Amino acid sequence: MTKSMTTVLSDSALSHYRRDGYYFPIRVYSPEQMLEFRRQLEFFEAKLGGPMHGKYRSKPHLIFKFLNEMIHHPPILDAVEAILGPNILCWNCNFFTKEANTVDYVSWHQDATYWGLSASDVVTAWIAFTPSTLANGAMRVIAGSHHEQLGHFDTFAENNLLSRGQEIEVDVDESRAVDLVLNPGEISLHHILIVHGSRPNPTNDRRIGFAIRYVPTYIKQIAGEADSATLVRGEDTYGHFELEPTPARDLDPAMIELHERLTTMQAKILYRGTDVMDGEASTEEAPRRKI
Repeated sequence: MTKSMTTVLSDSALSHYRRDGYYFPIRVYSPEQMLEFRRQLEFFEAKLGGPMHGKYRSKPHLIFKFLNEMIHHPPILDAVEAILGPNILCWNCNFFTKEANTVDYVSWHQDATYWGLSASDVVTAWIAFTPSTLANGAMRVIAGSHHEQLGHFDTFAENNLLSRGQEIEVDVDESRAVDLVLNPGEISLHHILIVHGSRPNPTNDRRIGFAIRYVPTYIKQIAGEADSATLVRGEDTYGHFELEPTPARDLDPAMIELHERLTTMQAKILYRGTDVMDGEASTEEAPRRKI
């Protein structure tokens, strides 16, 4: 049963998350609100000349007010606080949009692999802007796979929506996969280490998801010289991240400049060990084992 917009996670929901590495669905917006958010998103996409890809895909909350409000949305933070505690940062957020009648997909992977964060106490809240269904490529997870960091190799595959086209060095038993089917305005929560992926969208409408990455304030970046995040609840007594300001208006030139600096800084972490920052990429395969 879908949780209401006024409740936090129950004890059974928390047990499910800790045991299986995910929990869904939780309603945080009405379908009507999500239609308005989609309208705003597509208005800006039209203004910018295309989908929210490229430099706008990472940390768009710094340049669009409605997305900054979304990462602060109390029903989302109430659910996340039940897992992470009261002091919460938004480390990043990204759109995962599969256009209609396309072959874009997400390979089986774990989020933790290249993020460079000091601990696995990290939760993604994945918000459905549109229906996320079996037909249009809903996220799939392998329950209970969040207890071990697995090896990955980079493919940089053209139609893979991941930054490096990364895949785990194992063969996944897809009979164990759980499809996180969501209606607009619902979220799923998943652990940074859970194995997950998704299939293409052959339908006639876009599948739009917005993934918000939340971390407790004691987490720090250990793979780069610096990193940034937005304080969304509580207080930050650690100071491990450069704290991000709130945009006063959409597409503010000063925020666009800041966004460019901070996303470039983070990209150096995500793409470390590759030639991507210099415009090239390499691929490497590795032996595979089953999980």
